[in-house]
Amino acid sequence: MTKKDFAKVLFETGAFPSKAEAERKVDLFLTTIENTLAAGEELNFIGWGKFEVVERAERVGRNPKTGEEIKIEAKKTVKFKSGKTLVDKIN
Repeated sequence: MTKKDFAKVLFETGAFPSKAEAERKVDLFLTTIENTLAAGEELNFIGWGKFEVVERAERVGRNPKTGEEIKIEAKKTVKFKSGKTLVDKIN
């Protein structure tokens, strides 16, 4: 499902007066998540899941084509841990 498809589903539930409004709200929601994580804060939806920024350490990898060792720089990444309610609904 794409972002547009998701906005369409929200519009079809009657939560928004137009598809464009639903798309704007989805964009606002995602931007808020991005800004929260960029500020180094975690985002926790109790029962549904938790987003947090984690540091990945520098490490050595291999070029699959040549087998040569390469250095992979340290970086920040987003980690998501699903909550019990979400896991129970999926299973």
